[in-house]
Amino acid sequence: MQKPEMTPEYRKTLVQMMESQAYRELAAAQMFGYGLQFIPEIKNLKFMTWHITEEMEHYQDVAKMYESFTGTSVEPVVNKRLREKPIAFAQSWFELAMAQFLYDRGGFWQLQEYENCSFEPYRTVIQKIIKEERGHQDLGMQMVVDLCKTGGFEAEKQPLFDKWFKQGMLSFGRPNTDGNKYAISVGLKKRDSGAVMQDFLNDIKPAVKACKVRFPDPKAIGLECPPGLDWSL
Repeated sequence: MQKPEMTPEYRKTLVQMMESQAYRELAAAQMFGYGLQFIPEIKNLKFMTWHITEEMEHYQDVAKMYESFTGTSVEPVVNKRLREKPIAFAQSWFELAMAQFLYDRGGFWQLQEYENCSFEPYRTVIQKIIKEERGHQDLGMQMVVDLCKTGGFEAEKQPLFDKWFKQGMLSFGRPNTDGNKYAISVGLKKRDSGAVMQDFLNDIKPAVKACKVRFPDPKAIGLECPPGLDWSL
C-alpha cells in the first residue's frame, strides 16, 4: 500500500504504531543503561552494553522511518511520553536480569505481530529488528533461572516477577479493542493482543516453573486480559 492510497484511519494507526515502537526502543535503552551500575561481571557488562547499543540503533531505525513518513521528528513525541509514562528502572542486578527476561521478551513477541505488515517500510524495519533481537532472547531468561537457583533471592523474586511480567504483558496493548480489529483487517498486524498474550504465557512457563514463582492475578497488578487465558503451570 503506497502512501497516497491510505485512508486517514490507516495513516493515523500507522503513525501511532511508529510512535509506540519508538517509545519502547528508547525506554528499553534508558532502562538498561541505568542498570549498568549494578552488573557485577565483565561478561554480563559487555552483553548489556551491546544490548543498549542495539536498542538505540532500533530507535534510530524507527525514528528515520517516522521522519520519512510524516516529515517531522518523533523525538518530541517520545520524550513527552517518557516524561508522562517513564519506564521503571531496575534497582539491582537481579531486577535488571528479570527486566531483561520479561520486558525484552514481551517486546519480542509484540514485534512478531507486525512482521508481515501491509506497509512495506514498517515491515522492513520490524523484520530487521526481529532478526537482531532473536539472537539473545534466551539470555535474560537463563540469567534469572540461574540466579533463582542460588536461593539468594527468595524474598524479592515474586514481587519483581510480578512487576516485570506486567510490563511484558503491557507490550501487547489492550485486547479486543476496535483499534486491534481495524489493524488486523487492513494487514497492519496479525492477531488480537489476547492471542499474543497466550503465546507469551506459554513461552515463559518453563522459566516460571524453574524459578518457582507463580503467575500473579492479573486484576491485582492492573492488567486487562481476555477471559480464557491458560495460566496453568
